[in-house]
Amino acid sequence: MGEIVKVTRNYQVTIPATVRAKAGINEGDIVRVIYDEKEGVIKIIPLKRKRTTIKIGRKISVEEIEEAIEEMMNEATS
Repeated sequence: MGEIVKVTRNYQVTIPATVRAKAGINEGDIVRVIYDEKEGVIKIIPLKRKRTTIKIGRKISVEEIEEAIEEMMNEATS
């Protein structure tokens, strides 16, 4: 049986802990949200990707971090 959650004014929902645990979703993970027209349901699909770590040997700016995050989000959702 599913759990009931409320949609916020920003159209956000909280994924219940029991569902997160079963799906292996953790804070900071990226998920794909789709509407399955055939079944008439919304599906949340965790995107598993290998974390990329680099050593650059210098301090980086907030802008560089945000740019890298945006690039990774684009790669994950394409």
